Amino acid sequence: MNNAQTKAPPPAFSEARNSRQKARAAGLDHDRWYVVEYDSAIKKGQVKEVTFWNTSIALYRGEDGELAAMRNRCLHRQLKLTHGAVDKCNLRCGYHGWAYNKEGLLEDYTHDSFGKPLIKSRLRTYPVQVRYGLIWLFPGDPELVGERKIPEIPELTGDNTWAGFAVDYTWRTHHSMVIENICDFSHAFLHRKYQPFIDAKLTRHEADDDKVYLTYDAYMAGGRISGIFVDRKRVNTRSIELCYEYPYQWTNTGDSIKNWSFMLPINERITRVFFLFYFDALKIPLISMKTPKWLTQMVLNIAKPLVFKPILEEDGIALEAELLGYETHWDAPPIELNPVVPMFQRLSARKWEEYLARKEAAQAVYAD
Repeated sequence: MNNAQTKAPPPAFSEARNSRQKARAAGLDHDRWYVVEYDSAIKKGQVKEVTFWNTSIALYRGEDGELAAMRNRCLHRQLKLTHGAVDKCNLRCGYHGWAYNKEGLLEDYTHDSFGKPLIKSRLRTYPVQVRYGLIWLFPGDPELVGERKIPEIPELTGDNTWAGFAVDYTWRTHHSMVIENICDFSHAFLHRKYQPFIDAKLTRHEADDDKVYLTYDAYMAGGRISGIFVDRKRVNTRSIELCYEYPYQWTNTGDSIKNWSFMLPINERITRVFFLFYFDALKIPLISMKTPKWLTQMVLNIAKPLVFKPILEEDGIALEAELLGYETHWDAPPIELNPVVPMFQRLSARKWEEYLARKEAAQAVYAD
């Protein structure tokens, strides 16, 4: 048996010895809003399982069109409610037909001949909202819902919204690795075929308690296809700003090309990432005018499978390989040339520590 087979697994968060190990063992603060699905993915009368940090949640839409989310288990035999069906505005277990309303209360037993026991327990429910065509769920303390805000994206609200699209991937990688990949432009070699950025030089980086902000000088959208549609006379494509506003990430190129990335940590080894891209206009060959929204959207719909998805798929291959490498060589000395990477790791570790401390304090108060 070789060393890789006998070697101990990576340390837990409480046992980690450096910021990289802590970041790789950290979860994401539950007391935030997280994207869990597309609004269009759940029709009336449909239920779907979503998972946040090892917690299975039943997300469904009642016949009234309203979304609801609750812990994905029946109080009776602990079956997942996603094996059942939506009945009007309730969620009914597929085994004995027990039905739960949107508040998680048991409303119907369906087999009254056995009597109706007094069941006071209720299923945990979760606040949900729809913004930007995405379903957001709050998995943490419901008393903090009002304090935590979904990111405001003015370009996607109001009368003059930009053209854009969303795409998502589920990767076998840790969420901290995703953030580092998105914000560390030293991996241009990985994208040598499509060249989304070339010759990146870090020009600014700073951090505070809630975010890491950085800028690069770089030649953006240098690929054979993407470069055709970028209006370099109108848009500054020689620099880009990025920010990890925990737990969300955004980029801005010339105030014309923007992106948000929203992570859904399914567990310690799997992360679903939603990418939201939006553009105010593009350049169409032989057309000098700024493109209207409908034409920009048409071009983006074509570019999505030809340019954007292949680039992100390259990232996914690298990230899944990085996780395997870390699990085998987690005790190797960290070597980071980009100074922003340790900043991301420290932020991830600190926010997880803060969440764990807040949770422990709340449990202590409840116990008293």
